[in-house]
Amino acid sequence: MILPVVTYGNEVLRQKAVPVAEITASVRQLVSDMLESMYAAKGVGLAAEQVGRTEAVCVIDVPREAEKEACRAFNAAVAMPLILINPEIVASEGKQRNEEGCLSFPEIGAPITRADTVTVSYLDLEGRRQTATARGLLSRAIQHETDHLNGVLLVDRMSPMQKMSVSGQLKRLQRAAASA
Repeated sequence: MILPVVTYGNEVLRQKAVPVAEITASVRQLVSDMLESMYAAKGVGLAAEQVGRTEAVCVIDVPREAEKEACRAFNAAVAMPLILINPEIVASEGKQRNEEGCLSFPEIGAPITRADTVTVSYLDLEGRRQTATARGLLSRAIQHETDHLNGVLLVDRMSPMQKMSVSGQLKRLQRAAASA
């Protein structure tokens, strides 16, 4: 089932996710619905908060062709879609600065600095502890979605000048969320 993506101004986006205690049928259904919703919105990642839920769950699917060649080879061992339950970034290194967008901030993007490589520890859909190390766009997506699970939004990563340049759009999103 396609779930509506909540936008900036909705309070759930600021909530810290609640760890998933057990992988149940409802958690599996949430993951399925989130994947369907992400694909319908043409996104590469989606966190539970973005569909109005507070479970520590996010889904990512970075098309291989969207990655630079060197990152494609580095990330080859990470199967897509990547389902992260209770994710925690346990290591990071390097820096990358690239344009970043978010389904909860439609038509808003900004160059954001993130770690170039991250290692994330998480539970898979079978409840097994896994780790994955990623570089490039996949690394950026993991950091972006885990930010969501901690109530940190794209706007929080923007410089004051970047925020000023999109302030009108942000106010419109906040007004729309308040009237919804």
